[in-house]
Amino acid sequence: MPAGFPDDVLAAAENVASAPTRPDLDRTDIAFVTIDPPGSRDLDQAVHIARRSGGYRVYYAIADVAAFVHPGSALDAEANARAMTLYLPDARSPLHPPVLSEGAASLLPGQVRPAVLWTLDLDRSGEGVGIDVRRALVRSRAQLSYEQVQRALDGDIAEEPLSLLREVGRLRQQREIERGGISLPLPEQEVVESKGSYDLVFRAPLPVEGWNAQISLLTGMAAAELMLYGEIGLLRTLPAAPEGLIKRLRRIARALQIDWPPEDSYAEMIRTLDPRLPRHSAMINECTSLLRGAGYTAFAGGVPELATHAAVASEYAHVTAPLRRLADRYANEVCLALSAGTPVPAWVRAALPALPRRMDQADQHANQVEAACVDLVEAAVLSGREGEQFSGVVVDIVNLDKGGTVQLTEPAVRGRVEGHNVPLGKLVEVELTVADIDKRQVRFALAGAGARADRGTKPDGPEVDPSVSGAR
Repeated sequence: MPAGFPDDVLAAAENVASAPTRPDLDRTDIAFVTIDPPGSRDLDQAVHIARRSGGYRVYYAIADVAAFVHPGSALDAEANARAMTLYLPDARSPLHPPVLSEGAASLLPGQVRPAVLWTLDLDRSGEGVGIDVRRALVRSRAQLSYEQVQRALDGDIAEEPLSLLREVGRLRQQREIERGGISLPLPEQEVVESKGSYDLVFRAPLPVEGWNAQISLLTGMAAAELMLYGEIGLLRTLPAAPEGLIKRLRRIARALQIDWPPEDSYAEMIRTLDPRLPRHSAMINECTSLLRGAGYTAFAGGVPELATHAAVASEYAHVTAPLRRLADRYANEVCLALSAGTPVPAWVRAALPALPRRMDQADQHANQVEAACVDLVEAAVLSGREGEQFSGVVVDIVNLDKGGTVQLTEPAVRGRVEGHNVPLGKLVEVELTVADIDKRQVRFALAGAGARADRGTKPDGPEVDPSVSGAR
């Protein structure tokens, strides 16, 4: 991971921090707020939702990184080399120098900032009916956490526009259901710091996080619509799940005794699952295999053969996180030009072909960093407890002979469990056999009666493809 920025990049960031390119349009009259995890400083998005005749108007302000990072500059070259902010529990390796990403370019409360202002009109059902994108000066009124907003909404003390976030978010979730989109209700495995030490927790996302995510999805879908109409852009794409994988999931559902009527799609089945139930948790984990293969598709002239994102069930583009993700700066420039009816800048056109590979590599790197952090803390939490037994749910199997993955009830650890015919979706007792901090590795084995009971017992629907295992 990059440990710091070169001196020339830091000097350039200091220079532009006080002198960004400022747009003529002033929309500091809009009462924007940001909603992020507590303590966040790299604030990409600010939102304001209002009622309008016939529906709603969503204002979504996105940090205008291009107002600070100019093509061909040292800042631009460094951002292209990094491609993405990398997060650790105790630090981060940012895409841009902190003087920009956590300062002058961040949509911090009370500060006038240049932004890419998306104005999205919706009808009463939450369906999009109008798109406008332009540069503007904005000012956030407050930096809110998800917990603050959820408490206000639950206590019915949230006024507009916050109350409209719930209203519009629910409408957009209903539109997602109707078009066949999916959101997997998996609890997040998080490393948390407390009093100088680290632990692991499984955290269920708050409802407001889902509603807020719908605003980001709405904006990304609007961006893709502009790009496809203009026949140039950078889409986030995911091919539809192959029929063989769907058949495999149906076999697993039968083995887990989960009702999946033949006429129902996998998106409809997923919405019936409750992650609090062991069998359902295992099924949700197996369904993550449907989300593999996402990537970026750049195009200029014509429309790409694969233009949709199967999980979104629509065309979609990344535009809402330019402080943390390189591709979003370029995608916003495409949309600004198309919305204004002007040519897409030459520097954007020139960069588009190389962006998919660069972003795919950055995604892979970020996933490796996150996994390494979790693996390290898992090993540290369990170090010295070899031989102890724990309760957990088998959420994935590699194949019938090589074991699978167990998710412990306490502590919040997922690890490899070894054994023959490990029972998918069952609550089991496992014995910790390895907790190696240096190798960032934990291993379990089925314990006692559980190990004996599973010898020679095959689950229903035994054909589990060993090449497709559950995602972390």
